[in-house]
Amino acid sequence: MRAREVVLPGIVEPEGLRLRHRELPSPAVGQVVVRVEAGGVSFAEQQMRRAKYYDQPPFPFVPGYDLVGTVAEVGPGVPADLVGRRFAALTKTGGWADHVLLPAADLVPVPAGVDPAEAESFVVNGITAWQMLHRVARVRAGQTVLVHGANGGVGSTLVQLARLAGATVIGTASPRHHDAVRALGATPVDYRDPALPRTVRSLAPSGVDAVFDHVGGPGIVDSYRLLAPRGTLVSYGTASTKDEQGSSRLPVLRLFARLMWWNALPNGRRATFYNIWAGKRRRAAFQARLAEDLGSVFALLARGELTAQVAARIPLEEVARAVRLAESGTVAGKVVLVP
Repeated sequence: MRAREVVLPGIVEPEGLRLRHRELPSPAVGQVVVRVEAGGVSFAEQQMRRAKYYDQPPFPFVPGYDLVGTVAEVGPGVPADLVGRRFAALTKTGGWADHVLLPAADLVPVPAGVDPAEAESFVVNGITAWQMLHRVARVRAGQTVLVHGANGGVGSTLVQLARLAGATVIGTASPRHHDAVRALGATPVDYRDPALPRTVRSLAPSGVDAVFDHVGGPGIVDSYRLLAPRGTLVSYGTASTKDEQGSSRLPVLRLFARLMWWNALPNGRRATFYNIWAGKRRRAAFQARLAEDLGSVFALLARGELTAQVAARIPLEEVARAVRLAESGTVAGKVVLVP
């Protein structure tokens, strides 16, 4: 089978991404070929383009952190009735293609009737948001949480899931996105306002029970200080350092050191770094947990309790435009490539 895919050759502008064709091997034992219907453009790929993602592979490689598609062919040991069924997969790399080879065990069923691009917008975003909210921070009804980047893919999902859990949500975003954040059920605040900590304190005088921070950098100090007693800071990125030159690991290591120091303080607050790949060495348990959590998100989507935030659907051959749009900061939700 001939596959078409996007190659990231090195540190290039979006226009430097290349399309290529190659012969895809037949699926081996336990593998399937998936015909991709939707692939996401996530912040991870933005970092990879700058060689800033913590453990990205060496150049050149095919980006693509997640996808939704239909099984086209199965290898030995894989049930034949998977052919023609729609699944999602978390790939980390390799998803920006029209056909991909994947382990069958990595597939998560997409409910019938769910649009592929809408399902795609909840793969990495849905797993991340669900696990941070329910497995890490354990947010409960009646609590108040602060979501940074509430208009983004993970942020908008966090807002919706937190509201479904019965929490009050404060969401940071630029003013152009405040109406969208408000429509999701959160109280918007301007992330660039120097008085942001004071504004959040006025909305949550005792502090917030959880903060979800993908920004990192100096601003994470304010995130920690806004916690209520026994509150939890969940850090899941270092977006503020994406344009800095130098090692991709140094900002993460500095962040880890700061979180460890805070956890040593006897004030009852907790600070943690969320890694979607944690526990992958125990592969079966990791896959089961991922399938359970993404399945919960997909069930909410199928019932109409979650609203997909698809910013744009762009053909694979226009990947440069898709990346430019995703990195522009002008859209709410996720940019999706549709091969």
